[in-house]
Amino acid sequence: MQAMQAKASSTMEKNFFILRTLVSKDFKLKYRRSVLGVLWSILNPLLMMIVLSAVFSFMFRFTIENFPLYLILGTILFNLMADSTNAAMHSIIGAAPLIKKIRIEKLIFPLESVLFQLVNFVISLVAVVAVMLYFHIAPTLNLLALPILLICVLAFSLGLGMLLASLAVFFRDIMHLWSVVIIAWTYATPLFYPVDMLDGFMQNVMNFNPMYHYVTYFRSIVMWDTLPSLHENLVCLGMALVTFLVGYLVFRKTEDKFILYI
Repeated sequence: MQAMQAKASSTMEKNFFILRTLVSKDFKLKYRRSVLGVLWSILNPLLMMIVLSAVFSFMFRFTIENFPLYLILGTILFNLMADSTNAAMHSIIGAAPLIKKIRIEKLIFPLESVLFQLVNFVISLVAVVAVMLYFHIAPTLNLLALPILLICVLAFSLGLGMLLASLAVFFRDIMHLWSVVIIAWTYATPLFYPVDMLDGFMQNVMNFNPMYHYVTYFRSIVMWDTLPSLHENLVCLGMALVTFLVGYLVFRKTEDKFILYI
């Protein structure tokens, strides 16, 4: 019994070391030979916010209080999901040389992809703080709910990522299809527009969009000083849990065949 526990503990330590090493490697690679380096994780959402605020405010003429903050909150959270799922989708194929050489826990690769995007997201929160200061919006205790939101978004993204990683091994076309899905999903989520501009039917349809719930949750605790209800928390957790379980089961069912197709 003790031998089994020691072996399990050793395996966990090994996997954690590999995970940490991969995240560190990707972080260094991303900012290698960049003059501003990690500052781009702050500047990029700010610059995108400025451009999109100007474009959408001019084109649609709708009135949203503190629209730049509304915009940056939606886009950085949506990008966390989009970048995580895209990176996770490529993770197994990208790690093919390593998988072929040594016996390794394959789940590490999509998990590392999601955690690396989480690091970038946390850095980009500096941009959110800057915009909050500009609009004189003070943080409140509702921000203590942020970890709940992040757990939901990460579980949802990892679930989708595991599913996509499995499918991509057998069907490479999924990589091209997913980029189209993300574009459509971007406009199907109220990142740039208020949800109340939609008719009743489309607002009901929006309830089936997980990212709508996550983005609304984020805006509620940051700019609207509102703590999401128990029902909203359960919806967010439920969508994340179901997606994670589906992705995990598909990944585990197919992982032994990866070596034959990568």
